[in-house]
Amino acid sequence: MLFFVVFVLFSVLILRLGELQIVFGDDFKREIERTEDITVNNPVPRGKMFDRNGKIIVDNTPLNAITYTKYQQTTQKEMLESAAKLAKIINKDKDAAKVPIRDRKDYWIIQHPEEAKAKITDKEWALYNQEKLDDKQIYKLQIDRITDEEVNSIRGEELETLAIYRDFNSGYALTPQIVKNKDVTPKEFAVVSENLENLPGVDTTTDWKRKYVFGDTLKSILGDVTTSEAGIPKEQLEKYMARDYSRNDRVGKSYLELKYEDVLHGQKAKVKNVTDKTGKILSTEVISEGKRGKDLVLTIDMDLQKKVEDIIEEEMWSAKQKPNTALLDRAFVVLMDPHTGEVLSLAGKQIGKDKKGKTVMNDFAGGNITTSYNVGSAVKGATILTGYKTGAIQPGSTQLDEPLRIASSPVMSSWRTFGRINDLRALQVSSNVYMWKTVIAMAGGQYRPNQPLPLDYSAFDTMRQSFSQFGLGTRTGIDLPNEMSGFPGPERTPGLLLFLSIGQYDTYTPIQLAQYVSTIANGGNRIQPHLVKEIREPVMENNELGPIVEEIQPKVLNRLDMKESWIKRVQEGFRMVMQVGDGTAVSYFKSADYHPAGKTGTAQAFYDGSVKSKRGTPVMNLSLVSFAPANDPEVAMAVVVPWAYQGNSGPSINNLIGRRVLDAYFDLKKERQDKVKNTDNSDQTE
Repeated sequence: MLFFVVFVLFSVLILRLGELQIVFGDDFKREIERTEDITVNNPVPRGKMFDRNGKIIVDNTPLNAITYTKYQQTTQKEMLESAAKLAKIINKDKDAAKVPIRDRKDYWIIQHPEEAKAKITDKEWALYNQEKLDDKQIYKLQIDRITDEEVNSIRGEELETLAIYRDFNSGYALTPQIVKNKDVTPKEFAVVSENLENLPGVDTTTDWKRKYVFGDTLKSILGDVTTSEAGIPKEQLEKYMARDYSRNDRVGKSYLELKYEDVLHGQKAKVKNVTDKTGKILSTEVISEGKRGKDLVLTIDMDLQKKVEDIIEEEMWSAKQKPNTALLDRAFVVLMDPHTGEVLSLAGKQIGKDKKGKTVMNDFAGGNITTSYNVGSAVKGATILTGYKTGAIQPGSTQLDEPLRIASSPVMSSWRTFGRINDLRALQVSSNVYMWKTVIAMAGGQYRPNQPLPLDYSAFDTMRQSFSQFGLGTRTGIDLPNEMSGFPGPERTPGLLLFLSIGQYDTYTPIQLAQYVSTIANGGNRIQPHLVKEIREPVMENNELGPIVEEIQPKVLNRLDMKESWIKRVQEGFRMVMQVGDGTAVSYFKSADYHPAGKTGTAQAFYDGSVKSKRGTPVMNLSLVSFAPANDPEVAMAVVVPWAYQGNSGPSINNLIGRRVLDAYFDLKKERQDKVKNTDNSDQTE
């Protein structure tokens, strides 16, 4: 009987083994020999930026870097051992000081498992065994019960080890993480390189950082890139991860770096790692070589940009020496080609304090698209053309410039009484009354001295819709993020409608003024301004710009629904402002041999700057729009100086800046023409 039982058991065992070998043998063999293909993307340097003349603006500076690659079979203990060894070689003091308290507590638990276990009471462990507390809850109790003394016991080299361990653990398996790429000394780089065999996963390589060749010039518009420590911003993580980015990839976080991230980021190198089921790498294959990001050629002329910024700084410091300018702290200038929308200079400066409390001048070019102001009479060209379009006035129509006495309102007048004038004269001398009577007619009103002035408030919509055709009160479409549209005044009264017509109600950005005057200068096309002229393949080996990938073409956003003769008449009025008789800018521009045209602006406004105690203080905003030459415009300009002075008079900083900027543009143009001419003559002589 015993023999029979043994026989049966052996028979069952043999049958089972046979089944496993014959029926499931292949499956087990495949499982044992199973491999996994894991593709890793290695980042590449970003594309560069050049100005319109080929001068490099933003470059990449090579950096020595130390990296760590976590393999799938790597244990926590092995990572800590490598981190401890590396901490003895490299200096991570700065990073160690930034390690959050929570990370220090996590590290303490790893290093003191028994003490951590003792922080849970027997009763709590009983609840855990009864599955009334889970691992997460137990861990939280341990974290909460770690004392400050225990946390502070992690110091010195141990804290550096923790900082390095955090870097090790910050990314995905098989993806290199940067441990240190700033201030890596030659000695650190050499010692780490020599000890790679004793530092599993650690490697040395060459990394990069952004270099801004012209310092702070245009810096706020060029934008910033995140650090390798920060990686992708949390709010954008999902979007970038879906596009094959890694968590610690550096990405553009503002302005051009952000707007053209897809172009500048480049094509990562792809490496396929074949691993077995334990995570051990069996083979590595390069799928595709990395390719540096494409380059941007900007429309900006950096020589001109620097000159414009210097002019703004000099005139602002000079103005600050005069009385009533305590609140003056910023100024803006935009230069653009009125026919193509290419922005030649986008300059802004702001007075502030550095970390030591010293008064300094900072770059604020971004304010050209992110801040808006009452700009005053500079918009009167749009008011006249709106008057033509609505039939409120005709070219050559005359009005009596006289003080307006409206019932229950203060007397309203131009800065001087001009008598009977036509539309050209109204632009030349900047008559407020002419504009007011135009908009009164537009709103179906009838001015009678000392009588109420009922108006059709739909004229607000008519005016704003017309102004938007020039780019006023609407986004210009410039290729930068975060452009604002300005603020339309919320209330509707007869007086506010009159103020709207002279630029003292709604607010506009400096870039909107540049688009507005360009629309008049080019004969009625609202051109989209842009900062990128070309997208090119990376620079070639001979340091020449790479082939063009895309050339940005001029884009007409809309055509003014107005007669060409009307626009020419306003162009003439603008010419008279700067070149004829008592035009408001004649004393500044008549002597200019490039024959400019334009319109000055002065707006009564209220301070809304950083000095909270002064907010609401009455101030004067100054502006200037211009184009030159008047008969064949090649450049358009907008100048805005908010809060230029308090009181009834102050420095004409808008005109001072404007004249010097246009001089700089045409002087630079002549210098380059002379240089080309001399070069040609030299070649002919040879």
